[in-house]
Amino acid sequence: MALMITDECINCDVCEPECPNQAISLGEKIYEIDPAKCTECVGHFDEPQCMQVCPVSCIPVDPHHVESRETLWQKFQRLQQSVRID
Repeated sequence: MALMITDECINCDVCEPECPNQAISLGEKIYEIDPAKCTECVGHFDEPQCMQVCPVSCIPVDPHHVESRETLWQKFQRLQQSVRID
């Protein structure tokens, strides 16, 4: 499952630097999470770091991008390979 940032986001800037996959960026109005890069921190941490630091708890699971832990692990491995190639 990828995560998403809801409209309750206050643009506090604490989530973006915590993302090990650089999946979080400032969108038009609030921060956004790229589901193609979000692994819920699988491969890096036990818990999603953005959720841990969010002061308003506006980062739930994105119901449109439901993925198993195995799928998240595979995505993590693909992302790591592309980092090595770049």
